[in-house]
Amino acid sequence: MQVHCIFLEQEYRCIHLHVYMELPMTTPLSEQTIAIVKSTAPILQVHGVEITTRMYERLFVDPEIKALFDMAAQESGEQPKRLAAAILAFAQNADKLEALKPAIERIAARHVATHIKPEHYPAVANALLPAIKDVLGDAVDNTVLNAWGEAYWFLADVLKARETMLYTEAA
Repeated sequence: MQVHCIFLEQEYRCIHLHVYMELPMTTPLSEQTIAIVKSTAPILQVHGVEITTRMYERLFVDPEIKALFDMAAQESGEQPKRLAAAILAFAQNADKLEALKPAIERIAARHVATHIKPEHYPAVANALLPAIKDVLGDAVDNTVLNAWGEAYWFLADVLKARETMLYTEAA
């Protein structure tokens, strides 16, 4: 096990790198969070695209953030579908993160290619979590939103760590 420390969001975060998987690991999700996130998979299968479409509506009120995205993929609906599929895959595999390694690699590479930086992640969280509530209304409570908040930041830390490595390799 190796430890890689990076400066993120005005603090140092140490990320453990499992040498065999080469998947950055932050503090593990709690059993309770994993159970809650996994329990939402069926509703994400039904409402995932609606949630991600709403998330992008919220996110794109910031023109600087909007400029980072391929608007053709937005207009065709392809990007909301891709993100919905990624969120569903995470929900289904929250207890089997090694299954997500290929998707994490693809997402991190795409983020580096489009110049996504750690400072962009809060904007997505601030759009995604309210979008879940917007779409699902009273069907989602604070326990579920808090679990998804924890899961989002867990995955964001994994992605940011991998992206930092890719940016470093490219330099």
